[in-house]
Amino acid sequence: MLQLIADGFVIGSVIALGAIGVTLVYSILRFANFAHGELLTWGAYLAWTALLGFAAVWGPMEPLGPFSFGWMLLASLGVSAIATAALALLVDLLLFRQLRRHGSAITLIMASFGAALVLRNLLQFIFGAVPEYYSREIQVAIRLVPRDVLGGLRITPDQLFVLGLTAVSVVGLHLFLTRTTLGKAMRATSINPQLARVTGIDVDRVIRATWIIGAVLAAVAGVFSGLTVQLRPQLGLDLLLPLFAAAILGGIGSVYGAVAGGLIVGLAESLSVPIVGAEYRAATAFIVLIAILLIRPTGLFGERP
Repeated sequence: MLQLIADGFVIGSVIALGAIGVTLVYSILRFANFAHGELLTWGAYLAWTALLGFAAVWGPMEPLGPFSFGWMLLASLGVSAIATAALALLVDLLLFRQLRRHGSAITLIMASFGAALVLRNLLQFIFGAVPEYYSREIQVAIRLVPRDVLGGLRITPDQLFVLGLTAVSVVGLHLFLTRTTLGKAMRATSINPQLARVTGIDVDRVIRATWIIGAVLAAVAGVFSGLTVQLRPQLGLDLLLPLFAAAILGGIGSVYGAVAGGLIVGLAESLSVPIVGAEYRAATAFIVLIAILLIRPTGLFGERP
């Protein structure tokens, strides 16, 4: 039981970071961006490309302590975050900005489907369909709880790193949204964009910040997924439905709800594996989603109309 819970938190951390971008775009731009999953994939592969570049200059990556990765992967994560943010801004410039002026929400949603297909196929054309890995180092899991206590608990240092950096990212985002002028402007814009513009808030700047924050967190989530599993072109597509399930479960438009929803979806998937098998675990998360929405239609943190 403890092992399944720990695995659920690791899965949920990746989903939560990705779901934040989904809910930010919806709350500020008022449409569901189905291309967000591809930002996770691009972030993961851009980090892998940067890692290859660092290794070509400085030699093979040496692990840091008990981790399977070294400083090169951390630097690659920074490069990937910047490059993924630039990609998100480019897609907005070429596609979504034009449609916001002359199209409807349905038009934006359909355009996001098209953008997802283009980004996914372009990535597969460039990088191929063979799965890749950041590191092939073998890790020994650390036993945190003895076997005789609920089956025990073993976790790898990489998984601990994922959990720790996720917590730091969420806390940092909370401080940004509550303590900075731009964060407060984003919250005001999400509540009433027209009133925010009238009161002097630069809505265009808020929109750019929304894309950047969502893309950076997507890149981090993509790297985390690649670090704990593997890199593959279908990574974003496989995570897309869990991302939306987490955003809806937490209350669409709520950043904190997206985090809670991501953890719940991750736990539901992990705990269901011994019961229904790994191939059906995604369905369990949606059963939990439906059950909670029947009780609270606006989601856990959604505001009632």
